Amino acid sequence: MTHLQITNLSKQFSGNVVLRDFELTIEEGEFVSILGPSGTGKSTIFHLIGGILAPDDGSIQLRGKKINGKRGFISYMPQTPSLLPWKNILQNVLLGQELQGKKDPERALEMLKKAGLERYEKAYPHELSGGMKQRAAFIRALLSPQSLICLDEPFSALDELTRIEMQKWLLSIWEEYRCTVMFITHNIEEALFLSDRIVVLSNRPAKVKADFTVPFSRSRNESLLLEDEFLKWKRKIYYALIDDFHE
Repeated sequence: MTHLQITNLSKQFSGNVVLRDFELTIEEGEFVSILGPSGTGKSTIFHLIGGILAPDDGSIQLRGKKINGKRGFISYMPQTPSLLPWKNILQNVLLGQELQGKKDPERALEMLKKAGLERYEKAYPHELSGGMKQRAAFIRALLSPQSLICLDEPFSALDELTRIEMQKWLLSIWEEYRCTVMFITHNIEEALFLSDRIVVLSNRPAKVKADFTVPFSRSRNESLLLEDEFLKWKRKIYYALIDDFHE
């Protein structure tokens, strides 16, 4: 079943064309990573899907319903955790549900436990490490009632070891719930490790220049990062990314 259908999408700012006739389809339950050079409009795509911006032309359909310029249809997690400092962790992870008028504290506590945060539900954000804040922010996104989760470089600020641990944790949670995820990253290894598909964008105006189906079976662990086939795919995607710079 098609979850998200983007057709002929165009957007410009003061005459600067970011997207022109952009098209993308994501199926139900897919984990799709978006890769592209800086400034190609990856975050703009999220802002359009989330209704923060309205497209100049084209259509965005979520489960067959047109959502151009409409908010509240996606769960969004930015690069920083964006936890509210005056709310404790349990209150923060319930925020998305609260905004929709329905809270489920029992499920939230269960997920905090799975994330290793069961002793921190009454703690405040300043009392948590960077990785713990990111886990709380992802649980908030997962608990929100929207069917599509958009993650915008959520692990970019973390050190390498913490980042790998967060990737493994994210996979373990995603494999249990199988929600539909769009994931922006600049890290090829991260995209390969996490995704079902990797969509590579061109320079502006952005278009899909390559769409790779990741061949590795699930479940995955960090030993995959050192396998020859993984390194082969890393090179393949790298060359697709840098192709624009040699044109």
